[in-house]
Amino acid sequence: MTSPQDDGSGPASWAHPAGPPADSSAPGAAVPPPPPGPPGGPQGAAWGQPSAPPAWGQPSAPPAWGAPPPGAAPAWHLPALQPGIIPLRPLGLGEVLDGAIRAVRANPAVMFGLSAVVVTVAVALQTLVQLYVSGLIGAALSDLELDSTMASTDAALVEMLSTSGGQALTVPLLVPVTSVLTGLLIVSVSRSVLGQRVALREVWRTRRVWLLVGFGLLQLVVPFLLVLAWGGGVAALAAAGAGEAALAVALLGGGALLVVLVWLTARTLLVPPALMLEGRRFWPTVARAWRLTRGSFWRLLGIYLLSNLLVSVLMYLFIVPAAVVAGLVTAASGSDDLTVLVSALGQVVGLTLSTTFLAAVVALLYIDVRIRREGLDLELARAATGAA
Repeated sequence: MTSPQDDGSGPASWAHPAGPPADSSAPGAAVPPPPPGPPGGPQGAAWGQPSAPPAWGQPSAPPAWGAPPPGAAPAWHLPALQPGIIPLRPLGLGEVLDGAIRAVRANPAVMFGLSAVVVTVAVALQTLVQLYVSGLIGAALSDLELDSTMASTDAALVEMLSTSGGQALTVPLLVPVTSVLTGLLIVSVSRSVLGQRVALREVWRTRRVWLLVGFGLLQLVVPFLLVLAWGGGVAALAAAGAGEAALAVALLGGGALLVVLVWLTARTLLVPPALMLEGRRFWPTVARAWRLTRGSFWRLLGIYLLSNLLVSVLMYLFIVPAAVVAGLVTAASGSDDLTVLVSALGQVVGLTLSTTFLAAVVALLYIDVRIRREGLDLELARAATGAA
């Protein structure tokens, strides 16, 4: 599914399938018989010639529903080929979201099975790290001198802060995992576009998964360095006694940092599918995926944010009940570890569903961009008809 075109050329124009209409004024050209006119209309006018105007005060008969205006060639559109989950043409928002759901239903064994295994292992490791980090935070907070009159309240506060701090520090560890999983699921989605199915062992066999691991680590390191530079600047200004400057950098720098992270997310959104579906090396593929987003930044960002909003609602349908159950378990047993474990179960279910859906959306956005810019629909149509 590669194409040599890496520039920003627009989609090829669609020509009329039947070719240009014949010139009836040429010598020897046969004039087709006139079509039947509307009821009450003139019957003797040649095809393409304007009919005589109606008499003064007499209304003309309206054209039939869906008929072309008088003197115009009839409009005709070739229906798009759809061998799989989407039609092979530029996609709209609804078709992207519907195609993502169709991709999950077309191969649930890979989309759900692979996601469940990878997410379960990742969340289990993240939970173990979270328990360890929470214990360190709780021990550090317990060593502080607390008011003895507020001992019970302080103990509850320490537990809450340790749990929240451990979760906040370990959640970024899931970023490389979701990036790798997204790339693996994209293989199944690309086959579903052609009306084919891929086996789970075929997805695991690909060696390009290591490129996804590298990109996932890059996604983790770059934001960490940016946040570290921002926090270090604020801390340095505060230590130097420039409180107002530190506050300004904290507010303005934080807003700018958020904008930069969103911008980087949109510009690198197509890197995982490009790494999996194109046989190029790492950095040339990243540069190519970066170029593919030119001119489509706002569209890609809007659809991706909307998809994240939808899956966030879906995730909270599982995470919130799990948090309520975890709170009840903690209140009954007094163990904070059970809270983390019950919350992890809800996180496994929610993250499996969200990662599966977002992977399908990203794959379809990649295909849509290449259809619009490189005419990938023609290559996909040849591949689909050749495999049929």
